[in-house]
Amino acid sequence: MEGQIVKIISNLYTVKINNELYLCSARGKFRNDKISPIVGDIVKINEEEKQIKEIKPRRNELKRPVIANVDMALIITSVKKPDLSLNLLDKLLVNVLFNKIEPVICFTKIDLLTFKEKLALNKIISYYKKIGIKVVANKELKKLKKIMKDKIVVLTGQTGAGKSSLINKLSKELHLATNPISEALGRGKHTTRHVELFKIDNFYVADTPGFSSLDFDDMIEEDLKSSFVEFEEYKCPYKNCLHENERDCAVKDAVKNKKILKSRYDNYRKFLREVK
Repeated sequence: MEGQIVKIISNLYTVKINNELYLCSARGKFRNDKISPIVGDIVKINEEEKQIKEIKPRRNELKRPVIANVDMALIITSVKKPDLSLNLLDKLLVNVLFNKIEPVICFTKIDLLTFKEKLALNKIISYYKKIGIKVVANKELKKLKKIMKDKIVVLTGQTGAGKSSLINKLSKELHLATNPISEALGRGKHTTRHVELFKIDNFYVADTPGFSSLDFDDMIEEDLKSSFVEFEEYKCPYKNCLHENERDCAVKDAVKNKKILKSRYDNYRKFLREVK
């Protein structure tokens, strides 16, 4: 029987097959081959033994959060409590695009901003839309449901950004635990302890544990460069230009002329040092 892993707790894997859930173990062979079944995996199970026998090839895979076979990543981004981090947002965008997954930015807690702060945010939103990335607010539930129709969507973002709260708004049946922001730390407390896929209307959504750091372990410089999609528009004299210290760099000129958002370029250079 073939199905999809929708939840993992300890060494027990919940596999969904034709709307039925099977609690399974995994073959010891996977450990020997250094393969771990993860949420989103399409697997074959032995119904009698309740054991996963085979993991089908993955079309994509994220390491943070750990999930496979995703159509879309909804990057939940708080603008206040915790404050907006464009560094983390760009890092998540790089991670998602590198893994060939469609990103959508979802801003939360916009109502906590002052009028001046909202104007600044609107400029940032306009820029991301201009480079081809969908942007929504967490209160635009109809728009969100339309975007996510018939897709497997992973929610990712920093702790306390409002991932579980958004799922609770999208579904009347689910009541995921949420915690208030720690005033002392200025960030959220972990409420989600594991990755789990939930079916809501005509799409699946994965709630994931929050985090505040991410690395570029599997990337080379060219991977990073191509993940900054707007850079492709500007043709440098050197084919291998990394847009760092090279002369006559078209990307650096675009930053100078305010065609590329300065925070995006600054983050690119920081990430480039990490990749190197």
